[in-house]
Amino acid sequence: MKTVVVLSGAGISADSGLRTFRDEDGLWEDHAIEDVATPEGFARNPQLVLDFYNARRRQLQAAQPNPGHDALVQLEQRYQVHVITQNVDDLHERAGSRHVLHLHGELNKLRSTGDAQHVIDWFEDQPRTLCDPQGAPMRPHIVWFGEAVPAMDEAEALVAHADVVLVIGTSLQVYPAAGLVHSAPAHAQVYLIDPHPVRGLHGVHVVAERAAVGVPRVVAALLAAA
Repeated sequence: MKTVVVLSGAGISADSGLRTFRDEDGLWEDHAIEDVATPEGFARNPQLVLDFYNARRRQLQAAQPNPGHDALVQLEQRYQVHVITQNVDDLHERAGSRHVLHLHGELNKLRSTGDAQHVIDWFEDQPRTLCDPQGAPMRPHIVWFGEAVPAMDEAEALVAHADVVLVIGTSLQVYPAAGLVHSAPAHAQVYLIDPHPVRGLHGVHVVAERAAVGVPRVVAALLAAA
């Protein structure tokens, strides 16, 4: 069975009604990135950061997977499928994808500021008073700017064994995630599905459609060829 590795970005979640965090003016929901998405911002104003992610969590609960997510689940009928996502939502899992690796953390989880291995599921608003069993405050389980991406080595290993790579809803401009495509073996077919694809990509099948439209098209072709 051939292996498909999916690199998904904000575009696939946008088709479920979730706004991408960063707007064209560089703000995240009207907040400067350094205020709500850095360790320094959390140390400076933890309540602002918690309010920001509590609002994102409530938005996520109202969202549903779209045809792009659903099509990737169908692909598992004929292929071994691994999803590597830059998104912090759980829409891939809710659609039914069985193998999902989150590069940037998960919105519905919290982790301890004292012990990074202490991670819990969390679907409600996070109160500032919440602590781990040792008394250390909890924080969103999100990889913030300036922090290492712990899952990168695992992601690179998955891409290195791919027969097909689907890049969905991401600009291929944000590193380190953008560099993952370069880990693909020479024989791998690479598809970029995005309504505004970057120019000058060599050896890449470009599908200039939003995820909810383009992903089902590509998946149908892959299933027919399997």
